[in-house]
Amino acid sequence: MSRERSWRTFSASCESCCCARQTKGIISSMRHTWILIGLLAGLCFIGANTTQLIPAATEAGRIGWMLYLIAFPIALAGLVRIGWTWTAMACVIYGTVGLALDLATVTSILGGQGETGALFLFSAMSGIVNFLLILFGGRAFLHSSLGAALPESRPPSPPSPSSSARP
Repeated sequence: MSRERSWRTFSASCESCCCARQTKGIISSMRHTWILIGLLAGLCFIGANTTQLIPAATEAGRIGWMLYLIAFPIALAGLVRIGWTWTAMACVIYGTVGLALDLATVTSILGGQGETGALFLFSAMSGIVNFLLILFGGRAFLHSSLGAALPESRPPSPPSPSSSARP
């Protein structure tokens, strides 16, 4: 009987410890999870179509682009689904690199050095989705970092009526 009571006491103390509360706060404070997953899925779709258009010099180059454009967003979406806060910042970093690549591609196409048509369309769509990934990933990370802040202090209590400061 005492063994069961000690187990209940131990499990109750574990639920109230700072580690359990911090883990619950990290997972519950992650916002825009489904938006980030949807944007990463959109990037996978665009990336799958883009890999068909990119002329790779070698097979290793094509595999590298497929890893970057398809496998990495799938892995990142899985980690976002878990709800870890750092994955929102990883989305921001991935979106920033992707947006830079998209702007470079669009610039080379408009400069007359690249193919026009479908690649321009997919680069423009990918750029918009990458920008939205940066926006919502940043908001999710900012909100989660603000959600883990210390609670606000309460205003002081009013003096009691039995105070010795009566006139």
